[in-house]
Amino acid sequence: MSLSTTVKSIQDIMRKDVGVDGDAQRIGQLVWLLFLKIWDDREQELELMEDAFQSPLVGITWQENGERKKAGDLRWRAWAADPEGITGDKLLDFANSTLFPALKTMDLGPVVDGNDAKARAAQALRSRKALVKSVFSDTYQYMKSGTLLKQVIIKIQADIDYNDQENRHLFGDIYEQILKGLQGAGNAGEYYTPRAVTQFAVDMVDPKLGEVILDPACGTGGFLSCAIEHVRSNEVKTAKQEAMLQSSVRGVEKKPLPYLLCVTNMIVHGIDVPTGVALDNTLSRPLREITFRDRVDVVVTNPPFGGMEEDGIENNFPSEFRTRSTADLFLVFIMEMLKPGGRVAVVLPDGTLFGEGVQTRIKERLLSECDLHTIVRLPNGVFSPYASIKTNVLFFTKGRPTKAVWYYEHPYPEGYKSYSKTKPIRIEEFEPEKKWWGKRKETERAWKVTLKEIKERGYNLDISNPNAPTLTHEDPDTLLARYDRERGAAAALREELKKVLAAALEGRA
Repeated sequence: MSLSTTVKSIQDIMRKDVGVDGDAQRIGQLVWLLFLKIWDDREQELELMEDAFQSPLVGITWQENGERKKAGDLRWRAWAADPEGITGDKLLDFANSTLFPALKTMDLGPVVDGNDAKARAAQALRSRKALVKSVFSDTYQYMKSGTLLKQVIIKIQADIDYNDQENRHLFGDIYEQILKGLQGAGNAGEYYTPRAVTQFAVDMVDPKLGEVILDPACGTGGFLSCAIEHVRSNEVKTAKQEAMLQSSVRGVEKKPLPYLLCVTNMIVHGIDVPTGVALDNTLSRPLREITFRDRVDVVVTNPPFGGMEEDGIENNFPSEFRTRSTADLFLVFIMEMLKPGGRVAVVLPDGTLFGEGVQTRIKERLLSECDLHTIVRLPNGVFSPYASIKTNVLFFTKGRPTKAVWYYEHPYPEGYKSYSKTKPIRIEEFEPEKKWWGKRKETERAWKVTLKEIKERGYNLDISNPNAPTLTHEDPDTLLARYDRERGAAAALREELKKVLAAALEGRA
């Protein structure tokens, strides 16, 4: 059975449970169970590799109603792996009264200083505890039937093995299916970036080993996982280099369910303890508090657009850039977070390109502080069927002003009129852009606009392709004359065929 089929069958079981209401809750329930299974599979690997390894899920202590409590072993293998293990009301009581209270409120233990082996082990244990606690802080156990919960657990245990190399490579199938459900259950502005777009953006930004990579609106970790695989495949050859990569990934996501998916995704992509991913609102931090030590080398992101931030968030930004438009605030934040020479690929809607007022001032700053060297214009339907909004990928480098912007208009594949669930955008479609990237020249798809022209347009970056082939229409009288000639030729051909058929029939008689 394929992993995607397993996910579907699990969700079918959950539909029978009265406690799980709708796709969002089903996905939330599935993801925390998957997290604990994958976490346990990964711990079994670490136990073989690290002599001093300790699981954060063994011997947890926590406070509840003023009473100090302690749980023995909360690892998946201890309560879920055995198909003949606890079920029914006993399983439900364990999940609601022990598992979730312990994981949500566990004591992290003391902060340990030092660099000897014992201190490093204690620091690693505390980091793992903090990560698990953050993952479960806003996660919920919705199911009301212990029997149905056991059925779900048995399916996960039987069909999902993270330590199986073939299974590990197929985890993309699980994510694709979960994301489709998440998109269908989401609100306006919550669109998850197609894999082809994330891959293209990362390939063009080309992050290097040792560079700090940030996605300030990381969602389920699509950009980060692409960046990890890009660096690992190109540059990581030793354990020391792998450790450097693992410490260089940063992400922030403000919603609990995508955050849980992102952390699980990072583990699947070999980040053992993804403490660089935080559950937080990136925009809640005042810009003036950002220091040089906070700044990063690479930003790859698709910030939420179409939505508005809560009251007061805009006060974290300078007065000339204050707005409640989420995408615009993220663009200001990204510029502030970059080191000199830092590189960006960011997905933004057309509205940012042609917007006025605050948006004009943001673009003016962008063009003066950064080299906005490329805008790839994506066609409608890239985010179909969840949104038809037209989007762009902006590529820029901080530290030098823009002299000119190159545009590239990404076309539909031949025979397509739009994208859809069954016909999504594919990474192969970006090969023409990649070939053009290093040897730029104007074509039917590419054109160059100088900074002077952009200023004359009032910093409106929504510039149509001047090189696109124009449709010409012939004179109506000429078209009618051609139609009459072709109709006459067709009539003559019919008469000729009639004669040939008549002669053939006479010959048979």
